[in-house]
Amino acid sequence: MTELRLRRARRADLVDLLRIIADNDVARARGTYVVEETPAVVAAFDAIMASTDNELWVGELDSAVAATAQLTFLPGLAHGGAWRAIVESVHVRGDLRGLGLGGQLMAAMIERARERGAATISLTSDRRRVDAHRFYERLGFAASHIGMKRAL
Repeated sequence: MTELRLRRARRADLVDLLRIIADNDVARARGTYVVEETPAVVAAFDAIMASTDNELWVGELDSAVAATAQLTFLPGLAHGGAWRAIVESVHVRGDLRGLGLGGQLMAAMIERARERGAATISLTSDRRRVDAHRFYERLGFAASHIGMKRAL
């Protein structure tokens, strides 16, 4: 099995992360993804890095950025004040998909959520990403809610 080495993101990773995030049909269809360091992207990266409740993770393979995920911790009053973890923007480099790297990345995100004391971990996935839905279901995730969003 190909072993993914996980670490926190660094500023030098930013362009590689943007390229991985934009490398799928859904992202290309939206047309809002950028692969260069714009002021807005740099500000978002800096805000993630400054927050104690946001973690940006990188998976490396042979010293190259191969995967990424963002893990956010959210306190809540429901469920007895339990903390929740939300994993977002889970991506594996296109030429490396199918090697088990996504499973390793998600296993690490689940373990990290446990370490931080989260009672649940959730995610959203674009409804067009049917293969991703099967992947998450194999990992024990269930489609338990209906997600909605509104552009502002």
